[in-house]
Order: sequence, then C-alpha cells, then structure tokens
Amino acid sequence: MNKSQFFKGLKVIELASVLAGPSVGLFFSELGAKVIKVENKLTEGDVTRKWKLPSENKESPFSAYYYSINWHKEVLMMDLMDPEDLAVLIELLKDADVVITNFKAGGAEKLGVGYEQLKALNPSLIYASVNAYGEDNPKPGFDVVIQAETGWVFMNGEEKGLPIKMPVALMDVLAGHQLKEGVLLALLDREKTGLGAKVSISLFDAGVASLANQATNWLNLNSIPQRMGSQHPNIAPYGDIFYTSDNKALIVSTGTNKQWQDLCEILGNPGLVTDERFQDNSHRLAHRAELCEALASGFKAYEAEVLMRICEERNVPIAPIRNMQEVFELQAAKDLVLEETMPDGTVSKRVKTAVFKISS
Repeated sequence: MNKSQFFKGLKVIELASVLAGPSVGLFFSELGAKVIKVENKLTEGDVTRKWKLPSENKESPFSAYYYSINWHKEVLMMDLMDPEDLAVLIELLKDADVVITNFKAGGAEKLGVGYEQLKALNPSLIYASVNAYGEDNPKPGFDVVIQAETGWVFMNGEEKGLPIKMPVALMDVLAGHQLKEGVLLALLDREKTGLGAKVSISLFDAGVASLANQATNWLNLNSIPQRMGSQHPNIAPYGDIFYTSDNKALIVSTGTNKQWQDLCEILGNPGLVTDERFQDNSHRLAHRAELCEALASGFKAYEAEVLMRICEERNVPIAPIRNMQEVFELQAAKDLVLEETMPDGTVSKRVKTAVFKISS
C-alpha cells in the first residue's frame, strides 16, 4: 500500500493559519491530497512567515516556522473581503472534500464561508474548524496561555523552579491531531451517507483531554501534580537523570521490578534490591532522593556509551539526552525529513507528521 498516495484525488482547502489547522493540511498533503492554502494577502500571508529567528534571512518571504507545517501546498494570496477573490474561493469550494478553518466566532459567517453557507453550496463538504475555547466563544487563544489554563505550565519545571511551558506549541499540535481524527471519521461516514459534516475542536479541550494520568491523579485522589522535572509521579526510578564518568547525562526508566533489579546489578549495587527503602515501587517513590543518591555512584563508574550498550543488552530502558543536532544526526530521524524547493529558490525542510506504517 502506497501510503503517500492514500488520499490522491482528495481536495482540501486550507483557510487556517498558524499551526493547528495547517498541521491538518500538512497531514493530508503528505498522504497525496491536493491542498490549496489560502493566505491573507493584506497581511502578506500567514503570520508565521514573519516568525523568524534572529539568524534568519529578513528578506525571505518564509520562515523556518512556516516551513514546519507547509509542504506541497498550492498557495493562493487572497482578500476574502474582496468580492472577486471570494468568488474564486467559492468556486474552489464547490467540489472540495475538506475545508479547514480557524476563524474567530462569527468571522466565517461574515465572510460567507460559514458551515451552513458552505453546506448549502456543497453538501458533501467536511468542514473542519479549530478554535480556542469553543465555537461560540470569541476569546482569542494563544498556546502559552492555554498551556497555563489547562494545567501544563503549573506542573512542568523543576521542583523548586518556576512554572515552564512546553517548548513547542503543544496545544496546537494536540488540537491538530484531534481535528484530523474527526475529519477522518467524517470522511468514513461520508462513504456511507454521501453527506459532509462539521468537525470542530478547541485548543482548551485538546489540552485538558491530553492530561492523561496527571488528570486522574487529581480526579481520583485529589492529588495536584507538582513540578518534579522529568521524574514520573507514579514510578521510580523513571525520568531520573544521572551523569556518567565522561559527564554525559543519561535518563533512565524502569517500568518493571525486573528492570529495576537488572539496573542495580549493572551498576554493581544488587543490595539495593533488598533494601527495605527500595523493595517495591511505592517504597522507591517515598524514598526517591535517597534512591537517586544511591544510584549516582554506579553511573559515575561507566562511560555513557558502555553503560548504554550494557543496558540495551539487558533490556533496561536508558537514553542519552540529545540536543536537536544530535537527534538529526540519527539516520532514523533523517528518514523523517521532507524537503521542498520554495518559490524563492531556497530548499526548505520539515519533519513528516504522517509517520505511521501501513502494510497489506
């Protein structure tokens, strides 16, 4: 099965900007759909074109941020308040399969591209909408604000440090995944009914829905997740960081007692297994500081590469903490890069989003 052509023949109109909506357009583009991205010519296009690092070319019409979620899209610059441009868009929408929007409440209807308006034009159209707090809430949404409102910032950071946001626009990424899942279900249903549907997601809902075990720790135990760095609130050692003799940082995760026992043997301290402070996971959690202190000297006895090799042989999960350069020196990461030559002649790169495998 050729995954890259799975949606060949599908026509997607992208009226969304920034990250969440365009990430859905990217997904369909990667899978062979024709994606037409409509950008506001009055603002010189998607705002992310101007979100540049200090080292970027100020004269280029593109930024690295823009590259991240735009690949193989046909770009049209339009002013949807201009009747001529709107007429062109309406013509494109007549036979489109999916339209992606992120207008503020009431904005799409004012322009003539609301769900009911387009449903009358094209009953089989899937209308995918991303918003901040709900379809009827006009409040604008920004990732860092919603990360803060949904609990992510409070629980992220070091124990005695400041609250910290996740270093990617995680709410947008999560909302994009939710939206594409809804669109896929709507497309599946259309195969049966021939009718389109409206799919919407808010950044707020996506953020709360992804709290997973941190949410259930509160909902079931009234336990408010606290900042604890990379450590896991329910497992130890898991997410704990140790330094080797060559001063490399390694992070360890022992999800089972067997892995814990093997780690102790590898580090030359099997007595920790029978130490009453560490005899099971609940005890290790209660004595985490002592646990980390007891393990540290064992890590210091190894060079990182040697210890990682031994742990891999014993199926003990451990990993180096890589920076971005080190990540993309790995062949596995290089295989996930998409390249494209832009209209100005520059070669752009971004990471694939459709990375699942399908076989028949």
